[in-house]
Amino acid sequence: MIILKIGGSVITKKDSKTPLLDSENLSRIAREIADSSYDKLIIVHGAGSFGHPSAKKYAVGEKIQNEDDFERKKLGFCITQNSVKNLNAQVCEYLRREGILAVSIQPSSFVLTKNKRITHANLDLIKKYLDSGFVPVLYGDAVLDMDEDIRMAILSGDQIIEYLGTNLRPDKVILGSDVDGIYNKNPKKYPNAELMHVVTSGEDLESVEGSQTTDVTGGMRGKLRELLSLAEMGIESEILNAGRNNLIKRAINGEKGIGTLIRSKNRE
Repeated sequence: MIILKIGGSVITKKDSKTPLLDSENLSRIAREIADSSYDKLIIVHGAGSFGHPSAKKYAVGEKIQNEDDFERKKLGFCITQNSVKNLNAQVCEYLRREGILAVSIQPSSFVLTKNKRITHANLDLIKKYLDSGFVPVLYGDAVLDMDEDIRMAILSGDQIIEYLGTNLRPDKVILGSDVDGIYNKNPKKYPNAELMHVVTSGEDLESVEGSQTTDVTGGMRGKLRELLSLAEMGIESEILNAGRNNLIKRAINGEKGIGTLIRSKNRE
């Protein structure tokens, strides 16, 4: 089993203030997946410009100040949820055009969080789809939260990856970002930034920079924290540049060392 995360910064124009698809990247990635060899595959994609601007505008997931603020946040919740669902529909359509049996699974329909962390998610349906030969496609979503101070949360694709990995124990996790991997500095700002080929500890977080844009889900630091949690359970993952031709295909087909490998210290 392989879990593939496709970053919102790759399949959307993330800097756009309105939802805008990067159809060229999405079309290419769909072809690469179709040309790859896998048994069971789960795809999780980020929200990019379809989710982050509205979530930030309405402060979805932040502490509720009063009843008026709650009503405003509920509106933002609806807008964000509808927008990311529209993105997911387009992602599934592009995959199906390439012959991939993609089925949409809306996280907010089966996930609950508390203090912005998943506390409940029934994965039986996902397992059934996999056993039937489908490719489940999940995504970053706006979900209900059991914390009375916030009541709503933005569930990142990276946290979904961590939860699926913990409970389904995939053979590998691939995370396609908009940079070549994890750097000691932001490579889009500093020409002397160095790629970290292997990361094994949270201590590496102190200097990590990555994606050019900061978003409501924590950016590259958030990604790395979730993947390090999987590494402690013996599940390796790799962050690579999904914007480069054929890297996703090569990774699905088993090639390593094309990005930053996240693994346990015990595997060094």
